Amino acid sequence: MRNPTTARRRRLCVGAVLAGTLSLPALTVPAYGATAPGPYTPPVSAAPAAPQPPSPTPAGDEFATLDRSVTDQLDGAVQHVMRQAHVPGVIVALSAPGKGEYIRSFGVADKQTGRPMTPGLNMRIGSETKTFTVTAMLELVDRGKVGLDDPIGKYVSGVPNGDRITLRQLAGMRSGLFNYTADEGFYKAFTSDPQRRFTPQQLLSYSFRHPVNFQPGQKFEYSNTNAILLGLVVEKAGGMPLNEFIAKNVTGRAGLRHTFLPTDAAFPQPHARGYTNQTATGQIEDSTDWDPSWAWAAGGMISDLPDLRTWARVVATGTLLSTHTQAERLKTEPSGIPGTGYGLGIFDVQGWIGHNGSLPGYESLTIYLPEHQATLVVLLNTDVLTNGIEPSTLFGQAITRIVTPRHVYSLPEPADTRATPGS
Repeated sequence: MRNPTTARRRRLCVGAVLAGTLSLPALTVPAYGATAPGPYTPPVSAAPAAPQPPSPTPAGDEFATLDRSVTDQLDGAVQHVMRQAHVPGVIVALSAPGKGEYIRSFGVADKQTGRPMTPGLNMRIGSETKTFTVTAMLELVDRGKVGLDDPIGKYVSGVPNGDRITLRQLAGMRSGLFNYTADEGFYKAFTSDPQRRFTPQQLLSYSFRHPVNFQPGQKFEYSNTNAILLGLVVEKAGGMPLNEFIAKNVTGRAGLRHTFLPTDAAFPQPHARGYTNQTATGQIEDSTDWDPSWAWAAGGMISDLPDLRTWARVVATGTLLSTHTQAERLKTEPSGIPGTGYGLGIFDVQGWIGHNGSLPGYESLTIYLPEHQATLVVLLNTDVLTNGIEPSTLFGQAITRIVTPRHVYSLPEPADTRATPGS
């Protein structure tokens, strides 16, 4: 039997974990309209869903038009996942040129007061932070300040295999470095005092006390350690703190007004409250005001729905980068899951390009389907797994099954193999 404490510790990470050749199970809970058992069943802001009608099958490789029949199905699918996964509240935005727009919020932002979830809330976005950190590094590549094939040892001393691990391998999750969030000492330090502030150097020390898992470039393995190192590279080569560099050169250039890397636990209003079982006891707690410094360049950022809808297109199409550098970013390596690859701080899941995120109490998914210029953003206020699967994955899968049946977002993340707080 799996040790639950070990499973929680290995989960405590920030980002998408693509490991193993596993198939994502289909949704296997009561039909739409039924309520899954559990201590808390969230209310929804829309009318109760009718039984699920057959999913439309767009002709050829089309994106389903978001007419009333399809949006009704999406309402039902989203509410179904909420009941299945006991999600308090969720925000969803889906759109494609000529196909319409679907923007909904369901459930509550605060379980205690019943305050409803609304599309304008600020949210913690976990490992989607990696798309910003890696974009910052790639901008420095375009400026000639760093090289993708530079060794990390050129910028940060004391890294195991630092003379051999390249920035490209760090961004592509192929370094072999141990994931600091999987360290038992880190887990105990974090869960015993969620308000504790960590420095990047302290985070790296948890990783470097372990031997490397494999030699550089040998295979794919998701590790938050990689993003912490890239954050330090940006600071050294960019000449300013990471949060300032991202604000000036990434979010500022992209026109994002509510997206930033915080330097403390402050959380701008309005925001949803977050609920997690990534705790010392394993019980669900309110994690809204926990200090995100432990995640930093790997998962500490805050954003909102409008900004992420913009960012989905910017990061997938390379608006901020040269054509050559964006092409390098999109060169995906096998992740071990059929139909899924990982590039430089970005994944490709059945054609959907982007990233997911998970931080105690919050999850997010921001993806873009280039052939239809389609954008999907999902934001929710829990990270509690359902049968070992992230709730953001369940939402992504349910939605894409309806609108893009030939491009179903399916990203299994079993608790036994995760290396994250947060995706």
